[in-house]
Amino acid sequence: MTVSGTAPAAAGAEALERYEPVIGIEVHCRLRTASKMFCACSADFDGAAPNSHVCPVCLGLPGALPVINRRAVELVLATGLAIEASVPPATRWDRKNYFYPDLPKGYQISQYDLPLASDGRLTVETPAGPFTIRIRRAHLEEDTARLIHATRQDGRSVSLVDYNRSGAPLMEIVTEPDLRTAEQARRYAEELQLLLRTIGASDADMERGQLRVEANVSLRPHGEEAFGTRVEIKNMNSFRSVERAIGTEIERQAAALDAGEAIVQQTRGWDETRGATYVMRVKESSDDYRYFPEPDLPPLHVDATWLDGIRAGLTELPAARRQRYRDALGLSSYDAAVIVADPDATGLFETTLAAAGGLEPRTVSTWVAGEYLGLRNRSGTPIAVDPADLAHLVRQVADGAISRANGREILALHVATGESAAGLIAARGLRQISDAGAVGAAADDVLAANPQAVADFRAGKQQAVGFLVGQVMKATRGQANAAIARAALLERLETGV
Repeated sequence: MTVSGTAPAAAGAEALERYEPVIGIEVHCRLRTASKMFCACSADFDGAAPNSHVCPVCLGLPGALPVINRRAVELVLATGLAIEASVPPATRWDRKNYFYPDLPKGYQISQYDLPLASDGRLTVETPAGPFTIRIRRAHLEEDTARLIHATRQDGRSVSLVDYNRSGAPLMEIVTEPDLRTAEQARRYAEELQLLLRTIGASDADMERGQLRVEANVSLRPHGEEAFGTRVEIKNMNSFRSVERAIGTEIERQAAALDAGEAIVQQTRGWDETRGATYVMRVKESSDDYRYFPEPDLPPLHVDATWLDGIRAGLTELPAARRQRYRDALGLSSYDAAVIVADPDATGLFETTLAAAGGLEPRTVSTWVAGEYLGLRNRSGTPIAVDPADLAHLVRQVADGAISRANGREILALHVATGESAAGLIAARGLRQISDAGAVGAAADDVLAANPQAVADFRAGKQQAVGFLVGQVMKATRGQANAAIARAALLERLETGV
C-alpha cells in the first residue's frame, strides 16, 4: 500500500494560494425502508448474523427476478422535491456491469441517463455567508454486499463476504463540481445529512455505513477555466474525515504539480490513523461499466398525482425552519442553527414553545440550545425531557420564582429521576430570594469573608465582582436573585459600606 500526504493544519490552506480546487461530492445513503430494493428481505440487518437476511434475488441466483420497492422510489422523489430538482415523467433501470466479489450478479441494478431527480440545488448557511451547490442527479440503485478482510488463527489473511447488505435500497446524490474548499465539502455533507433525516429518507448515520461520502478533487491554476485531472477519495467515515481527506488531497496534488508531475486519474482511500491517502485503483469511466437497460424491470412512470401527494407530505425543510425561527420567532442565527441541526432539539423546542403559553421564543430557545443540549452532550446518551415540565421550569425562571442556577439543577434532576419540575421545586424549597434585605445580608457576609476580592475590585479589577456574586449564590444555594445580589455588592463596594 502506497501512502502519501499528511493532514494539513488548515485543510489545504497553503495550496489555495497557488491553485483553485474543484470539488464534487458523491453521497450514497441507505434509504429508510422495511425491505430491500428488489426483494422482500428485511432491510434491518445491522448487527445481524452474516448472510442471515438473504434470498435468491439479493444473492443473484439464476432465475430470480427483481420487484421494485415502491417506498424506496417515493423517498428518492421526496429528496428530489426537497432539493428543488426536476423529476421526469418516466425513468428506467440500467445494469452497471463490473466484476467484484461484493456484487453477486456481476452487475448492479442502477440508473444511468434517466435518474429520478436531476438539476437540483442545496443552499448551505455558514458564518461566512451562504453558498449554493448545484446537484446534478439523485438516482436509485441497489447496494452491494460487504467485504470483510480478516486474519485466521493460522495467520493467513482471508476475505469474507456478508450478503446482508446486498440489495439494500441506496440513493446516490451527485453534485456539480461547485465546491472550492474542504470546509465547504464538509458543510455540504452535514447539511445534506440533516435534510435526509428531516424528510425521513434515511437515518444517514455515517458510523453505521448508512451515509457514505466520496469526493472528486482536482486543481487548476487561479484564472484558468479548464479542469485538472480529478482524483476520487473514498473511505471517509466522518465529517471530520471528509474535511481532512480533501485538504490532504489538495496539498498532495499541489506538491505534485509544483514538482512538474502529472496527476493520474485514480481512486484513493483515506487512512484516518495516518492522516494520509493511498492508491486503491485506476479510476474507471462510465464506458467501463457497459451500462445497458435492465431487461427484467419495466420503465417507471411518475404520475403527477403521486408526486403531488409526496410533495404534500414533506415536512418543513431545515432552511425554511431556520428562516422562520429567525424572522418570525426572533431567534438568533446561532440558536436557530443549533436547534434545527438536531432533530431532538427541534422537537423539544416546538413542543415546549406550544406548552409555554406566551413565553418568549428566545427564552425557550436558550434553554433548549444551551441547557438541554449541554446536559445531553455531557451525559453522552439520549435524555428524556418532558416539554410541559421544561415549559413550567422556564416560566418559573422567567418570572423570577427560582434562579437560573436552580433551574439548571431542577432540569438535571428531572432528567435523572423523571420527577416533575414543579414537584422538585417544591420538595427542595428552591424559591428565589428577591428580598433586598436578605440578599444584602448575604452580600455583607461574603464581603467580610473575601477581603482580597474586595481589595482587587477597589484596585480596578472589575471581574472581582463576578467572583463575589458567585459566592453569594453559593451561600444561598443558588436561590439569590443574581441581579439583586450584584446590585447589593456594587453598592457596598463603591460606597465603602
